[in-house]
Amino acid sequence: MMRRRRIPTIAVHNNLIIPQIAPSRRAQSIVAIAIIPLGAAFLLLQFGDSMRWLSVAGLLVPLFISGIEGAIDLDWHPPDQTLINNITAVISGPGVYGFIYNSSDSPRYGTYNWCNMPHVRRDEYVPAPSEYELVYVELIHRHHKRTPYASNSFPVEPYRWDCDDEAVFSYASPLLQEEQQQQQQRSAVPIYWNFQASSSQNPFSPGTGGWTGSCQFPQITSGGLDDSFQHGVDLYGVYHSLLGLLPSHSDPPESWRQKTSFRVTTNTITSQVAGMLLGGLVGPAVPKISVTVQPAAIDSLEPRYPCPRAAALMSIAKSSAAWKAHLRAAQPLFDTLDAISGVNPSDVSFHESVDHYYDNLSARQCHAKPLPCHPNAVSERGNCVNQDMADAVYRLGHWEYSYMYRDAGPEALAAAVAGYGVWVAELASHLRDVVAHDTKPDTVWRHNIAHDGSLSRLLAVLQVDEMVWPGMGAEVVFELFRKKEKGDGSGYFVRVLFGGRVLTSSSPALGRMNLLLVETLLGYFDGLVGVDAGLVKGKCAS
Repeated sequence: MMRRRRIPTIAVHNNLIIPQIAPSRRAQSIVAIAIIPLGAAFLLLQFGDSMRWLSVAGLLVPLFISGIEGAIDLDWHPPDQTLINNITAVISGPGVYGFIYNSSDSPRYGTYNWCNMPHVRRDEYVPAPSEYELVYVELIHRHHKRTPYASNSFPVEPYRWDCDDEAVFSYASPLLQEEQQQQQQRSAVPIYWNFQASSSQNPFSPGTGGWTGSCQFPQITSGGLDDSFQHGVDLYGVYHSLLGLLPSHSDPPESWRQKTSFRVTTNTITSQVAGMLLGGLVGPAVPKISVTVQPAAIDSLEPRYPCPRAAALMSIAKSSAAWKAHLRAAQPLFDTLDAISGVNPSDVSFHESVDHYYDNLSARQCHAKPLPCHPNAVSERGNCVNQDMADAVYRLGHWEYSYMYRDAGPEALAAAVAGYGVWVAELASHLRDVVAHDTKPDTVWRHNIAHDGSLSRLLAVLQVDEMVWPGMGAEVVFELFRKKEKGDGSGYFVRVLFGGRVLTSSSPALGRMNLLLVETLLGYFDGLVGVDAGLVKGKCAS
């Protein structure tokens, strides 16, 4: 039977205004009627977590996990079909769905802004009903806007990137009380790096590709620092001023240190963001505060821990027929960009995806820098990258992220579960501890500053219904509420916000994640990664 052609419409999903082909039909609830043979029931009771799902040829094969709400579906479910993951629409264009690439300011809250993604703000925040008390928050967001990575430069870049209007501090100091430091005269002098790319006596390349200037590549720019500070201000406006969860700026510094926890990765740009964000969040009354970082070799936040299986599944996605077809369709664009930029057409890193071109062009536009021209633009009659070319790169970038993390099928979920399962298990452990003690916890706020790969894997695990490339500052918040008059289960409920609005999952187990019974979310996480990440090593090795 021939299907009627779907007509593009505009719809608001999660926090993003997205052009949609047509709303997909989604089950609103799971009605599971299962007759479990006595032998299978015995195995489930005896072996618990180890029987929750099996990995067969990289595919997730779910088994029922019993809970007070019945079976929890651990299977992969496809995302909605929108213009973002429709390769025909991606290639034909035009524009980028109304997304913003040239400013940190958004005229309409909720619009996708690569330079400064929507996050929780007081004016738009929707409080939970009064019968729910907020007791704990854990959030994770990408760092804010930065210079491009060195590996993403063109052989010859047309202008400098200078960062003389900011300082990247790097020094150590004894952890003594201020009066002790004064008595012992052991106060450290804050020092910052003055980046010297080269000298006349040093014949070696600085490793920054074609980039020149006083910036590091990458480095959070002054604009990114401003966005970081405002992010902190906005979070304080909601979670202290509106909800009273966080301490006040007038409270003693020790109150902040006891009730909050902050974490970064070993990539210094996350610490650069942390310093400014904390300035807006905790205020000037807290002169110093620690941030947690795990060893680079096992970091779960970035993530960096060894997981060959996740890498192999990602490679399978990039060798699929759909991936190869999109590269063939993009070849004319690659040819044009190569001719302008001077990038060698045989450079695999620039042509296995649009990642390098995307970073190169979007970083310029977020910082109001012109799109690049051929090094000999005069003789080449002004041969420059124009906005239509840049938009085509951005559309392809979103398609690639949607495909890698959602559309590629069960392998996409399996890769994310293995590759980000440790952090997911850490999150689950924090939620479980709060519920187990059934009191407001000592630590009410955990704050993780991470990367696009971190957010993408988490959104894949949550099976977000529309996947985009998470832009600068993109944020996912887990809010844990306690119902004042307990009814179902533990009486604890979770709300998940993406870009300040309730996240919708394609998984029938999760659905619209607004006051979801915490047992359901924990059962979903435990079924995928195991309690305390007990299944992750096996998933990474298999």
